[in-house]
Amino acid sequence: MKVAVFGLGYVGCVSAAALAKLGHEVIGVDNNPAKVSQVAAGEAPVLEPGLSELMAEQVASGALSAVTDGERAMAAAEAALICVGTPSRPNGELATDALERVSETIGAGLAGRDGGARATVVVRSTSIPGSTEGLVGATIGRISGSVPGEGFGLAMNPEFLREGSSLTDFFAPPKTVIGELDSASGDVVQALYDGIPGGVHRVPIRVAEMVKYADNAFHALKISFANEIGTLCKALELDSHAVMDVFCADTKLNISTAYLRPGFSFGGSCLPKDLRALVHTGRRLDLELPLLESILPSNERHLQRAMDAITASGHRRVGLFGLSFKPGTDDLRESPLVELAERLIGKGFELRIYDPTVSLSRLVGANREYIETRLPHLSALLTTNIDDVLAHSEVCVVGARSPELERALGGAVSKIVIDLVRLPRETLPATQDGYVGIAW
Repeated sequence: MKVAVFGLGYVGCVSAAALAKLGHEVIGVDNNPAKVSQVAAGEAPVLEPGLSELMAEQVASGALSAVTDGERAMAAAEAALICVGTPSRPNGELATDALERVSETIGAGLAGRDGGARATVVVRSTSIPGSTEGLVGATIGRISGSVPGEGFGLAMNPEFLREGSSLTDFFAPPKTVIGELDSASGDVVQALYDGIPGGVHRVPIRVAEMVKYADNAFHALKISFANEIGTLCKALELDSHAVMDVFCADTKLNISTAYLRPGFSFGGSCLPKDLRALVHTGRRLDLELPLLESILPSNERHLQRAMDAITASGHRRVGLFGLSFKPGTDDLRESPLVELAERLIGKGFELRIYDPTVSLSRLVGANREYIETRLPHLSALLTTNIDDVLAHSEVCVVGARSPELERALGGAVSKIVIDLVRLPRETLPATQDGYVGIAW
């Protein structure tokens, strides 16, 4: 394939050289003549293990060249990769000046083409969801006089390259993500990586844009978490690496997909109290642990989102389906659903609760004491008849999944459903217009 790579910085140089190695005819584009001269001479403008050798090899073979004239590069390109920088402005906003300039150049290049195969524009630059279509696609369309998806293809292909091992990451990536405007655009991007191992995820463009941010935010979170645990360990005269070695050995709960699906707030008898104990210990030792200190406030804010959604419905009769902190248990201690019920009662909502696993007669010890303190009138609110709760409710708040509830909600024609657990949407055919997901 004939490929134009716009931006000969770190990502652009690695992508250009590696794509040439895969057999494509690649032309690099940059408005910096010094970078273009270096690439044309087979020299890498950035320092990266193995890149200089690969670039020299591909330039010598004729598979890789470089120019400053972007419109010329677009004359025969079947794919145009945008790899320009998107740095932060002082207020944290993404600076998209280079993205816009390159889009204008590509648009002008497409306007001057004499037909041939449809070009597909592929954004590799990290950009906020909506940028590929709203900025790149719109700008190219305006300049070229063509429509994205008709006159040219459009896709988002985020990179997952680590400095120091980028070539290894390119040829053995953790995943290949293709955000596609249409299947034809996605096909072009997938063909670029023919022969590259690993899973390929073809998704809407905005999902692909967000995946990159989710990845990087999580990497930053992991580093900060490990550093704060290390700070606590040092103050407690513990070997932090011994602690984290055991932590990382758990691939069932810790280093896994566990707890990584958006849902409702956490609760129970362990997580809240243990976080409070850690934060208190840090304060006692005069340590600043902003990440650990922020977790419980974040959890509380998520609970308030549910309360806000119920209030925004404008209705007063509420049915709460689920009460315990985890389905299949009757443990009510620090359940976010108990807290939600308490707030609803305090705000004057007419509440009914259905949870088949919770029976007042079976609650004992700390569990019973907790509910008697927080919801002393629970017996008047709780019922084992799901139809009674549905008949009462204008708003159905789903805090636990069950086949019985999914069947019942399927006939809830006029109900507003506020979903805290991600019900299968096909179970709610009659409530599409009145459906609210807590984080989706």
